[in-house]
Amino acid sequence: MNILFLCTGNSCRSQMAEGWAKKLKADEFTAYSAGVETHGLNERAVAVMKEAGVDISGHQSKLVSDLPTDIEFDYVVTVCGNAHETCPFFPAKTKVVHVGFDDPPFLTQGMRNENEILDTYRRVRDEIREYVLTLPDSMINVEERHG
Repeated sequence: MNILFLCTGNSCRSQMAEGWAKKLKADEFTAYSAGVETHGLNERAVAVMKEAGVDISGHQSKLVSDLPTDIEFDYVVTVCGNAHETCPFFPAKTKVVHVGFDDPPFLTQGMRNENEILDTYRRVRDEIREYVLTLPDSMINVEERHG
């Protein structure tokens, strides 16, 4: 099973989701992340993931079109509203699911206290972890209810 986490810039939330999925669910599915744009890897996201024992420092911000064309995604999880609204076309077998998470860079724009900023990133990191722990079962349940 292949799951793609899609966000606007593939810099923070989708990267966290890919990192958690590879750490916690590698035996159940293969995780990828991409964006509808590229914004570079968010250093605070890298830092808070490292605190939790997940190294995403080697990840790169990439577009969906940068992924190998031979990958067939079973699920695409849009983790932000913009990515959901501008989600590229995927083959009919691919199920697109939206699970929105707060955007740490946006929420922390006016903050000056680095600890408060990192706490926002940590909260979103932990919410994404909790969601990833439900995979892939939560996807199958959604499919059964609506399929």
